[in-house]
Amino acid sequence: MTWILWVKALHIAFMVAWFAGIFYLPRLFVYHAMNAKPAVDEQLCVMERRLLYFVTPFAILTLIFGVVLIFAYGSAWFAASGWMHTKLVLVLLLYIYHGYCFKLLKDFKTGNNRRSHRFYRVFNELPVLALFAIIILAVVKPY
Repeated sequence: MTWILWVKALHIAFMVAWFAGIFYLPRLFVYHAMNAKPAVDEQLCVMERRLLYFVTPFAILTLIFGVVLIFAYGSAWFAASGWMHTKLVLVLLLYIYHGYCFKLLKDFKTGNNRRSHRFYRVFNELPVLALFAIIILAVVKPY
């Protein structure tokens, strides 16, 4: 049973690393949307791209170890854990969010960004809210 604890620890560690990136990337988008200098624009594009490509493997490893945990606990546990179903919907939304960041990155790179810094400020808060909900679901297990 200790191997499950190792898998759970790795799942959490990769999740923390992934979230560090998806908390910071939209903040770079805020600065980028406020910027008017071409040299700074180019530097922000490099930073955004490097960060997104750096944290994407963490997102993949989070998913892999999460799926391993679900299989390790078994189908009866999964069927009885309603909180997990809600958590997985939130996780799916986070992966969609992560994928959308690639589109936003491309928009900035090609000069096609049409969104204001205010949009990115709100966009920046979405993963925080999802993380709070996911942690509450995983710890409290309300249903």
